[in-house]
Amino acid sequence: MLKIEALPAFTDNYIWLLQDDTQRRCVAVDPGDAAPVLGWLAANPDWQLTDILVTHHHHDHVGGIASLKAGTGARVHGPANERIPGCDHALQDGQRIRILGHELLVLAVPGHTLGHIAYYHHDDEQPWLLSGDTLFAAGCGRLFEGTPQQMHESLQRLAALPERTLVYCTHEYTLSNLRFATAVEPNNCEIGKRLQDVTERRAANRTSLPTRIDLELATNPFLRCEISAVRTAAQAHSETELKASAEVFAALRAWKDRF
Repeated sequence: MLKIEALPAFTDNYIWLLQDDTQRRCVAVDPGDAAPVLGWLAANPDWQLTDILVTHHHHDHVGGIASLKAGTGARVHGPANERIPGCDHALQDGQRIRILGHELLVLAVPGHTLGHIAYYHHDDEQPWLLSGDTLFAAGCGRLFEGTPQQMHESLQRLAALPERTLVYCTHEYTLSNLRFATAVEPNNCEIGKRLQDVTERRAANRTSLPTRIDLELATNPFLRCEISAVRTAAQAHSETELKASAEVFAALRAWKDRF
């Protein structure tokens, strides 16, 4: 398995750096700022940045691409349905690409943006996912362009991946997401345990990521729309009868937006 390291950026972003120690090559994921990556490369001068993976077009994910590409010649891969600076390889749902000798499956996951994609690597021992701003630890991205139905379907697609899949999202939102999850399911012991663990991690200035699909299924309200307690809470807060799971999701997302 590749080493995957978090490079903090801005106030709460993570730029994930995929590293092949054998060949001293690396790949940056969603580099909204070039400085953290250039700083890492300066501290590791025998390494080469070969590729840049992009999940969507927001500036905090693409702002550093031009500088990195100019300085390293890295090849840029990104969603075909969005404008990505310097994009060399426009990707569609279902395509497979090889990065550092590993095959990644491109998954279209619209909702946060209309062209948002994720990258999934299947490995019998340890699969992993680069989820961008679609699936967060204990949460999900805001709906800037897509509909609740689209985002719900995208999340369900990711939730169907193997439960041991490690999830590398791009923001440190876990504590605030867990506080919301506690409001939705105050009697969910797994949420309480996770909140305590993440609180201790953040107090020690440690990242809460990566997460795992099985942990998300147990504690992320946006993946639990069919759970009766979640539906009941969403109905009570919205004061509306909610029948379909997508309706529950929409009510939860609107609640979280004002939480």
